[in-house]
Amino acid sequence: MQSYTIGQAARLLGVSPDTARRWADAGRVATHRDETGRRLIDGKDLAAFSVELAGSGSGEEGAASYTSARNAFPGIVTAIKLGDVAAQVEIQAGPHRLVSLLTREAVEELGLEVGMEATARVKSTNVHIDRT
Repeated sequence: MQSYTIGQAARLLGVSPDTARRWADAGRVATHRDETGRRLIDGKDLAAFSVELAGSGSGEEGAASYTSARNAFPGIVTAIKLGDVAAQVEIQAGPHRLVSLLTREAVEELGLEVGMEATARVKSTNVHIDRT
């Protein structure tokens, strides 16, 4: 059976290794150690846990969101310019500054504010914003 390291599991779940490690420490997903002492998660256990996360809808880190955009840039909102109908949101993701033009209503529904975490998803020439 395929087993995954904490880092591999984190990547598959879309969370940080620290989050995956905390979940394992809390007993939310079972782990075992290999001959070198690394913690591993059995593939079946990881699959069941990922389905549990996706179905939880609790908004916790790792709860699945569905998108076709592949280029995700997690970062921090650095500026929001609101117009009557449109808005401009800037995210600093490491060395990358991304700017998204969207509706004012979308910014308000997401509850975006300067200083909060968000993910810019780039597809073609479009930049989508996910609140994280």
